[in-house]
Amino acid sequence: MVTVQRWSGRETRLLREALRMSLRDFAAYLGVSDRAVSKWEAGGASYRPRGESQAVLDTALARASNEARARFAEAAGMNGSDPPVAAGIGVDSHKFLPVFIGVERAHRLLALMPPGTVQGWLESSAAQVDHPDARKCTLHVFGCGVAVFHLVQPHEPSSLTELAVWRYRSYATDLPWARGKIRDLLDEDHSRVPHPEYVLSLYWLTSSPWTRREYDTALRLLSTPSVLVDRGAAGGPAPLDGSVEESLLATGFDHPDIVSFGVRGVSTGYAGWSGVAYASLSRERSLSIDELVTCELTVQALWCFTRHIQQMVEEGQDPSMPEQYGWRFLRAAYSRLTTARAQETAQHVLMREAIMKTSGLAERLRAAQDALRESAG
Repeated sequence: MVTVQRWSGRETRLLREALRMSLRDFAAYLGVSDRAVSKWEAGGASYRPRGESQAVLDTALARASNEARARFAEAAGMNGSDPPVAAGIGVDSHKFLPVFIGVERAHRLLALMPPGTVQGWLESSAAQVDHPDARKCTLHVFGCGVAVFHLVQPHEPSSLTELAVWRYRSYATDLPWARGKIRDLLDEDHSRVPHPEYVLSLYWLTSSPWTRREYDTALRLLSTPSVLVDRGAAGGPAPLDGSVEESLLATGFDHPDIVSFGVRGVSTGYAGWSGVAYASLSRERSLSIDELVTCELTVQALWCFTRHIQQMVEEGQDPSMPEQYGWRFLRAAYSRLTTARAQETAQHVLMREAIMKTSGLAERLRAAQDALRESAG
């Protein structure tokens, strides 16, 4: 039987996540206010709810399903083996830079690339390109008009803060580099080439110096690195004092937009708006990096596609796409990305659901589908 000697804000958050509940639903489940739960969780490991609230949380844990209790125990470090501890941090950074180039341009590039893959609804091809700082850089071109650069850059930072600062500073060179590369490939005037809008990061943790309690918090920070960086500094993104990272690792860190998709004893995984962090505890049973990358490529390509439709609507245009990439294409994409498949593992479903939720893609697909259908009359 899983029990908690004394509840803190950290255990409260872990129980809510184990129950797969939003903050509002969890508050209703406990019979307390949203504000109370938010206060508890914001206090982290140093905050102790009052006696009657401790009893309410005891009851909620006792009423939880076996699966939910197991998830809670794993996240709280009550069972299982410790993650392997190394001398330093090892991370493989995977960056995704999407840009909408249009269907005509995309098919022009596809004609020059090796034969790609056709999944019935999503045609794509890939080719290696040179990048000055990446171990590997792959350009993925999708028939719907999106190009996505995938950069792989291994790092051994001295701290999470150092990695976070590198992430933001490198954006300043990666985005114009991607635009220049597209310009060269299309052989077009620079002014006509669209701008990539943002970079999404996927971090695959290969080694770490953290204890079990710090390990979970570190993965959360990897998925939401902005809390370690002063992005408004005069000279560009700058590190916050090292005590910030130390304090967060000691007391715990949470953010309402972070979604867990790890599996007890197998992996630790978190998805946030700005990125995904994943660590394999059992290579034979966990997700592979290829599975994570494939999911992100699909999500980022469709996010970029629907973003272009949104921009046309906001500019007062009637959005239009070739028929094969019209509202029926988006309806198929929505179904494939929100419905579990017979061949999918439970881990794959959890990963896809977490990435879909934090990216907001499901809502974008519905909105873009409606806009194209209305425009088609």
